[in-house]
Amino acid sequence: MIPFLETALNLLVALLLVVGAIFSLLAAIGIVRFPDLYTRMHAASKAGTIGSGLLLLAAGVHSLDAAILIRALAGFFFFVLTAPISAHLLAKAAHQAGYRLTKLSVIDQLPQKEEPGRR
Repeated sequence: MIPFLETALNLLVALLLVVGAIFSLLAAIGIVRFPDLYTRMHAASKAGTIGSGLLLLAAGVHSLDAAILIRALAGFFFFVLTAPISAHLLAKAAHQAGYRLTKLSVIDQLPQKEEPGRR
């Protein structure tokens, strides 16, 4: 392989690894530090998805194999498409089950379930 191209690929892999690790670290910090279930879930679904996707992409680029890179790209797009949807559904289910927002939240835009006999 051409030395310049090898160095460029190594730098790309290193950049993807560092950025993916930073996003994963921020997701972990958000899970620990945020005050309620909904904000924790937001940190895990957004930053965690991007972090794990970039780490997967770095592994695909590092392999120097087109088949592995295509699988890594497919996995990255699967993460990006499914994690926010599943987080939204889990948050909606938690809201319906009665988990309340933190007092720091300004407004709850989801309607509450009405109790039978109350209007």
